[in-house]
Amino acid sequence: MENWSLVSLSVLLALTARWAVSFNSYSGAGKPPMFGDYEAQRHWQEVTYNLPVHEWYFNTTENDLNYWGLDYPPLTAYHSVLCAYVAKLINPEWVELYVSRGYESPAHKLFMRATVLVADILIYIPAVVVYCLYLVEGTTKKKVTTIFCILLYPGLTLIDYGHFQYNGVSLGLALWGVIGLGLGWDMLGSLAFTLALNYKQMELYHSLPFFCYLLGKCVKHGLTGRGLLLLVKVAVTVLVTFAFCWLPFLLDSRQVLQVVHRLFPVARGLFEDKVANAWCSLNVLIKIKTLMTMETQLSLRPVCLLLGDIPLVAIYFLQVSTFSMLPLLLKDGLLLPYAVTSLAFLYFSVSLLSALQRSTDEQLRLQPYHTLLSTALPCLPRLNLGRITKWKFVVSMVLMAGLSVGSVALEPPARFPDLFPVLVSFFSFCHFLGILVYFNLLQLSETPARRSGKKSN
Repeated sequence: MENWSLVSLSVLLALTARWAVSFNSYSGAGKPPMFGDYEAQRHWQEVTYNLPVHEWYFNTTENDLNYWGLDYPPLTAYHSVLCAYVAKLINPEWVELYVSRGYESPAHKLFMRATVLVADILIYIPAVVVYCLYLVEGTTKKKVTTIFCILLYPGLTLIDYGHFQYNGVSLGLALWGVIGLGLGWDMLGSLAFTLALNYKQMELYHSLPFFCYLLGKCVKHGLTGRGLLLLVKVAVTVLVTFAFCWLPFLLDSRQVLQVVHRLFPVARGLFEDKVANAWCSLNVLIKIKTLMTMETQLSLRPVCLLLGDIPLVAIYFLQVSTFSMLPLLLKDGLLLPYAVTSLAFLYFSVSLLSALQRSTDEQLRLQPYHTLLSTALPCLPRLNLGRITKWKFVVSMVLMAGLSVGSVALEPPARFPDLFPVLVSFFSFCHFLGILVYFNLLQLSETPARRSGKKSN
């Protein structure tokens, strides 16, 4: 009973933080003619409610794709039409065709914020709780602390409850997929992740680990016996789920091609809103836009779940990921919630997870780096990489605070009007690159003993 009380308290505090952020501004508030992502989500409700399915993704006289045309997979469209039916019951003006464009009112803002909260309560938050209770190893205190810190992560809260998105739906479904695989329910895990992929194409980032895990499990069981049966079951689950999600569009090949075309709007390029940190950083030295065609630029390729395992590095990454969105958050008028949620997450996660104390070379699993350094530079004495990482973390937090203050309080030189957004992007890109190397070395060099001692998650 006490454990569930602590879990409930953690969830309530997380919900309070989310709702507090929702009182602030949102993307495009009071900025005609296009407004922002808030209006995009509202407009999708308008379109899906008033137009037949075969017009949702096509440019027609009643559906101007240049005005926030639907560009997410079918499950998002179904979610939009579900919200639209509720909106219609409350106030038909919210989804009235044409007339509702740019609609803004306190009541409608409350409704839209509530739809995000309900989605989190139904999908994302239960997934986090179940994952931590059943798949995170350790004491009850560690499990509850991990729940609290994951739910307190500011990056997701600021985007969903500030900027305005429904990322919690796709991430929650993906997490249910992880839970399914971790508990050995491979078909249910495949079903959940396929739904996540059909809600938001962003989940393509997570598709490779799912594919490799399931294929590896099939191979391990033998592709001429149990492994082949498992492969067939998973394949049928994925195909049937896709078929149900795309059923209204499958009768016409033009519909399928148009939906796919809308899901990958390459005409936007790689630099939208300066949140593409790698490209904005490289573009300072190498003018990618002038040297590469759009097709060439396209050749590119969840750390929250590691908070209980490698807390210092996980917190490091999550703080940088939130900081990397600073230009977008400032554009949306979300400075105060950005500062408050970032500081709260940093304080609670570092203290509750003892991140700075759990920073020895062994705890951070830095042996691959020692091996790499001793091979490349044999004359170099053995370094205390754990201590170096801890100090890098502290210095990075100070620099992020400084750049955040500078972005708000200082006027950039006239010659470099985008100085602070570029500095934010470059800083974030360097950290992402380092952490990418860290996790890949960790994955590739992990010992069989450690692997076998883990749960299958």
